[in-house]
Amino acid sequence: MDSDSSITRRQLGRLLREARDAIGLTLEDAARLMEWSKSTLQRYEKGQNQKIRMRELDGMIDIYRIDPERAEGLRGLAKQAAEKSWWHEFGDLIPANFSVYMGLESAATRLTSYQPDLVPGLLQTPEYARILMASALPNVPREEIERRVELKMRRQNLVTRNTRPATLTVILGEAVLRRVVGGPSIMAKQLKKLADASTLPNVNLYVLPFSAGYPTGDQIGPFMILEFPMDSRGEPIEPTIAYAENYTGDMYSEKVGIVQRYTQAHQKLRAAALDEVASRALLRKIAREYERER
Repeated sequence: MDSDSSITRRQLGRLLREARDAIGLTLEDAARLMEWSKSTLQRYEKGQNQKIRMRELDGMIDIYRIDPERAEGLRGLAKQAAEKSWWHEFGDLIPANFSVYMGLESAATRLTSYQPDLVPGLLQTPEYARILMASALPNVPREEIERRVELKMRRQNLVTRNTRPATLTVILGEAVLRRVVGGPSIMAKQLKKLADASTLPNVNLYVLPFSAGYPTGDQIGPFMILEFPMDSRGEPIEPTIAYAENYTGDMYSEKVGIVQRYTQAHQKLRAAALDEVASRALLRKIAREYERER
């Protein structure tokens, strides 16, 4: 099994451990109820087991009293972990509110992103996010849209919290600033938020102007590089992961060569982008233009 699928195995193991802890069950007691050794259960929780049997997973779901919706998500992760595909098509396996990416994002301490067309979720205003979600999910009830918007706003605490906020470095294509989502009023507020966020000590924001062309020589879609904190032994709790969005599926990879390619691409884009001061000035300038259009 390739190393990419180990991401989902570790995510599954982490969620199972959290479910066990939530009901106050020790590792030893849970292993006894499963009729396993302690080391067998530890391998599950660390994502080190090479094969996940659904009946064993169902046994843990039952013992840990996991609710049906969450159980569906865990089973979806188990199915995905068995795949060797590069592109992880989670849509038909895992509920929309049970995201592998969100679990990784919440654990990261450093996020490095390129967004050629849209404002990244961690920096969106509620109004901007609402327009995008309503367009993507036209048949979803308004209450569900609002719940998803609220969830996205809560995710932003990762960057805005007072205690050990994650470091976020973002390169935005100039198209992000010029592409009108929801109208001038929404865009003015969104660009002001971006400019204000760029003044935070843990947020680095750069704009790649149209005049820069294609610094990499290739068209590159949106991607994120996620880095994680160290454990007590000085090892990262997760390997650095490259995540790339696609219309039909999302790619997650911890392969060193792939992560390096995305890192090198980001470096080339950064070298061609405006510096932070010039980027902030451009954001505020275009925000004023939108305000005049209202």
